[in-house]
Amino acid sequence: MGINGIGNTVTKTTIASGAANLSQGRRQREASREDRRCVSAVNISNTTDNMKSFVEISSESNFPIQNLPYGVFSTPDNATPRIGVAIGDLILDLSVVCHLFSGPLLKTKQDVFKQRTLNAFMGLGRCAWSEARTTLQQLLGTEDPRLRDDAKLRGRALVPQSSATMHLPAEIGDYTDFYSSLDHATNVGTMFRGKENALMPNWKYLPVGYHGRASSVVVSGTPIRRPNGQTRPKDDEPPTFGPCRLMDFELEMAFFVGPGNTLGQPIKINDAEEHIFGMVLMNDWSARDIQKWEYVPLGPFLAKNMGTSISPWVVTMEALKPFLVDNYPQDPAPFPYLAHSDKYTFDIKLEVAIKPEGSASSGTVCRSNFRHMYWTMKQQLTHHTITGCNVRPGDLLASGTISGPTEDSFGSMLELSWRGSKTVDLGGGVTRKFIQDGDDVIVSGYCQGDGYKVGFGTSTGKVLPAHPL
Repeated sequence: MGINGIGNTVTKTTIASGAANLSQGRRQREASREDRRCVSAVNISNTTDNMKSFVEISSESNFPIQNLPYGVFSTPDNATPRIGVAIGDLILDLSVVCHLFSGPLLKTKQDVFKQRTLNAFMGLGRCAWSEARTTLQQLLGTEDPRLRDDAKLRGRALVPQSSATMHLPAEIGDYTDFYSSLDHATNVGTMFRGKENALMPNWKYLPVGYHGRASSVVVSGTPIRRPNGQTRPKDDEPPTFGPCRLMDFELEMAFFVGPGNTLGQPIKINDAEEHIFGMVLMNDWSARDIQKWEYVPLGPFLAKNMGTSISPWVVTMEALKPFLVDNYPQDPAPFPYLAHSDKYTFDIKLEVAIKPEGSASSGTVCRSNFRHMYWTMKQQLTHHTITGCNVRPGDLLASGTISGPTEDSFGSMLELSWRGSKTVDLGGGVTRKFIQDGDDVIVSGYCQGDGYKVGFGTSTGKVLPAHPL
């Protein structure tokens, strides 16, 4: 056949490969369109204000039938972690009722509700999530008798939250932290570089972020040990080693990734929503004095890795849809790959309180709102994958510190005390500049509906003394 034979073989192979790739791309686009169709077709009214449950629920509860967040829990009589849904003061054990998920998408995938984490369910995609939500609202509603009228099943399936131990909701493979609050970035930049140079030149062009570590992401209630490390208290003297003196919280939120993407294939902005499962509260603990000494040139390292606390309940994006608000105005306009005109930020009221050790009460130090975020979650995920970086179900992407425009909405002690230059009042004559040993930091958040709340519960963590070294 000679050279021409080889050339013909290569050409045919290349054409066939190209056709296969085009076909695969077409299938992916069609699947994406089908996902959007099926989600919009499934029980459009499943977030209505007037929906009721047969479970008695206070109007102040974070977990009405309009919410139904997912978590992982265990109980004294069953130490196996399993998936549950919060409803009022109870948990619906999905491992007990998984046989009732009989819709077209989940009837052959009921085993996802028998797992020890949410990863498998997260990976099923939005159509399956929406079908599950519809089933849950039917089972917990006032009209469906399958759970309501079966006392034996109810006794096995409904567990008091007060008797449960919560676990991380997913196995977190990777964790990324962004820096997406304009007010926070401006405040911190002003402190360290002056008002004229507060924002770095890239900040309004891309969602700034860094790859963190997943190993020390912990569930709410886990104590956090004050870290030891190198600091340089005086710029004209050598560094010293010892306990962090400027321990801080960072008010954040984070979202879990659903279906992942293939390595080398970016997630486009119009498809990003298909890959976002739900949100949690976050406190990204920070050692400010360690950070100051170490962060040049590669960013924070030991100043961040001692712990990141998240709330145990994952509130789905479908539950949050009634609380969509206009996106933060962006100027200059983002590059086309980051541009989207649909709303994708949310009116989530956030609060941070500090409870000193031995105190009977806590003092609120911050009231902020997720709507202050400059970059949206769609933009964060799209930018994260534009290089072809693959994400996987259960990966965690955090917002960065959420600060608002007023002093009481600043999302860290660094800002609230303005680098330690003033005190923050906790009430009863107690003040703070940074977090002290024994302090319990309590992050909470909710969306306010008409007569109900869609809430996240709390993310708490108590600071323990540094190890003596």
